[in-house]
This record gives sequence, C-alpha cells and structure tokens, in this order.
Amino acid sequence: MNDAAVGALIPYLERHYDLTYTTVSMIFLTPFVGYSIAAFTNARIHLLWGQRGVGLMAPVCHVVAFTAMAVHPPFYALLALFAVSGFGNGLTDAAYCAWAGAMDKSNQILGFMHSCYSLGTLCAPLVSTSMVVHAGLPWYTYYYVMVGLSVLEWVGLSICFWRRTGQTYRAEHPRVAEGNGAGTKEALKNKITWLCACFVCLFMGIEVGLGGWIVTFMLRERHAGEFAAGASSSGFWAGMVAGRAGLGFITERYGERLCVTVYLGCSIALQLLFWLVPQFIVSAIAISLLGFFIGPLYPAVITVTAKLLPKHIHVSSIGFALALGGAGGTVFPFSIGAIAGKSGVWVLQPIVLGLFVIQTISWLLFPKIRKQD
Repeated sequence: MNDAAVGALIPYLERHYDLTYTTVSMIFLTPFVGYSIAAFTNARIHLLWGQRGVGLMAPVCHVVAFTAMAVHPPFYALLALFAVSGFGNGLTDAAYCAWAGAMDKSNQILGFMHSCYSLGTLCAPLVSTSMVVHAGLPWYTYYYVMVGLSVLEWVGLSICFWRRTGQTYRAEHPRVAEGNGAGTKEALKNKITWLCACFVCLFMGIEVGLGGWIVTFMLRERHAGEFAAGASSSGFWAGMVAGRAGLGFITERYGERLCVTVYLGCSIALQLLFWLVPQFIVSAIAISLLGFFIGPLYPAVITVTAKLLPKHIHVSSIGFALALGGAGGTVFPFSIGAIAGKSGVWVLQPIVLGLFVIQTISWLLFPKIRKQD
C-alpha cells in the first residue's frame, strides 16, 4: 500500500511542495538506498537473528518512516524517510521470497504472496485518492493509515516467525554458517544471480513506472477526471492481483519458460494498444489487462532462480538480485519524470515498451532448469 500510493499522491505532492516533475521524481530514487543496504546486510541478519530478526526489524523501519511522513516534513526529509522504508522492504522481500521460492509448488505460493501485495496496491490509490479528493483531507493523512498497518505487520511477522531464530537458520544452512561471507561472494559469481537481477530490474521499472505515472498520464494525456485517473491506477493493480492469483496455477502446470514468454508477448501487445489508441476507456482497459499479464512474472522469475541455484545461497543471491532489481523501480520512474518535465508525460509509453522488449530478451537468456542440490 506504500508503493502504489506514491504514484496516486504525486499530483498533490507537487502542489504541496511546489515541485517540478524532475524534483518530485526523486521520491522514486531514495528507496533504492535502503534496498541496497538491505542487500548486503540480509545474510548477516539471518545468521545472527534468523527470520525472526527480519520480522522484528522491518516493521519497525516502516512504523518510524510512516509516523514521520504523517507530520509532512520538508521534502528532502521525506526522501530520507523513503530510504528507511526501503530498507525494511528490502529485508522482507529477500527473506520471504527466498523462503517461499524453495517450497514445493512455489509458483502458486509466491503467486498468492504477491497477489496479496497487489491487493494492497489495488486499495492504495483508491483509498489515498478518496481521502484527498472526496474527504478533502491533506495527502499526508494517508500515512496515519500506514502507521496502523505497519503495527499489524510487526505483530503478525513476530508471531509467525518467532521460532525462526538465528540458531535455527544456522542449523538449516551449515555451509552459510561456516562460510564467513563466502555465500555472498558465491552468489555474486553466479550468472543466475545477475540474470535474475536484470529481469527484476526491468520488471520493477515497468511496474513502478506505470504504477507511479498512470494517474498523471491519464490526467494530462487522456484528460480524465481526478477520481477516474486514480481508479485507472487501481485497475492496473487489480489486474496484477488477478494475474498473480490465477496465472500462477497455469505457470505451475505448463512451466515457467513457456508461460512467461507468452505473458511477455501479450504485455507488449497491450502496451502498444495503451500507447497508440488515445481514448481513456481503451487505455483504462488496456492497463488493467497489462497488469494481469505482468502480475505472475515476478513470482515466476524468483521460482526459476531458486530452482537453478544451490539452496545455501538463496538468501544472498535473491536478496542481491531484488536489491539491484530495485534500482529499476527507482531509476526508471525517476527518468520518466525527468524526461516528462521537458517533453511531457507521454514519454512513459515508449520507455515502457522498450523495457518490455529488453526484459523479453533477458528472459530468453535463462538456462533450462536443472535443479541443483
């Protein structure tokens, strides 16, 4: 609910802080700082405190960040707070994606996990836009909601992973415990880590680029009303919920390689439709279907990566790949905003199309799955 709200709130952040496209786009960059720190500390945190440590630390980062955001600090302080939140996101992403990716029927499990994420992203634009447009509340009121949800996150993760201590993790991964950092080095030497990072980087660029700029694009280029523009953003995230919940079963049945290739082909076709037909209704339908087909891509690539890598480097490899991939969720949306500041927000379309083409090429470079021990 944090990630998707940013895009919906951008027009109001621009007004509140009197910002240009380029300056407000910096809000997409700073979470990567926190994500990067998480990438290089995640393995150590697992060794010391296990998944329980992640479950305690990450929600605290969220509570602190959102509490401070709710008092509408100066813009550059707001950027620093998004870095703190990004650190918490980086910890949970690596820990629980690696944990679920090693399970049987991981496509379905990860699909369910990420459909829950997408459910939050579906609700966020509707809730935040309704609070600002219909209730007349200032944009920062939304972060009081996020504080409450972060407290629930802290309680839930603490209960679920209380027994998953550092001692338990070291017992289950003796090679990591004895390696003194060798796991991270081994992960960085493995080409699968870098292929996963490349794919996720492009995916996050597409997801956050579209999710972050849909509302502004619909307002400026499709001349939609404020609530309709916010609803189109929710349509995109609703498509992701449906895609992750439903297509995970198809991916499990027919295999990741075939299914992801088909999903990418459909996504490129829908992106062209979204770009070339300048009507709001067509754009809203296309963006919803686009969300549906890109939804299962993220769980699928995590599953493939977990199948191709030895288990003892899952956390290090997936953590690094997701953190580096997070660069796509910061650099590309920022670039869209910077270019849009000079040329207009229409530049969203060719940039996203180019990312889809490169992502398809990166997917085809993955080797056939041969499960390692």
